[in-house]
Amino acid sequence: MAVPQDLVGVLGPNEHVEVYLKQKFYHVKIDIDSVVITNERIILRHPHALGLKRDYTDYNYRDIENVTLDTGILRSTLRCTLKFKGPPIILNDIPKADADKAYGIIRDNITKAGTITLTEETTPQMIFCKYCGTKNKPEDTNCANCGATLN
Repeated sequence: MAVPQDLVGVLGPNEHVEVYLKQKFYHVKIDIDSVVITNERIILRHPHALGLKRDYTDYNYRDIENVTLDTGILRSTLRCTLKFKGPPIILNDIPKADADKAYGIIRDNITKAGTITLTEETTPQMIFCKYCGTKNKPEDTNCANCGATLN
């Protein structure tokens, strides 16, 4: 798999790219222009200064508590819940084949890192607050933690 040039110096000696999702994603706090999934971590790439500079936010698999896959007919959503209770990593509108591959890689790497909670969902059972990441019951209209309106 081709590694984006700006990541060559960022990857560890035994780290390799397994999936590269080159599309923009909405995140609560940062603009994400693509996601790189390696055998050691998930790297969010975000542009600054009109694309002349890139910054990265990365999440080691030990920091991820759970991964879910909401499968659609053509496109899917991956959601990674973090152990330290920050907003979840939500990667939506991913082509189904890419999402399936990414889910498998993330799930396997979380298992290797020692995390025990893994689920695959075809219909959402819990609603995650897009502001604080709290899990809410499907019938809830407002977040139990922050009170935000749930969609």
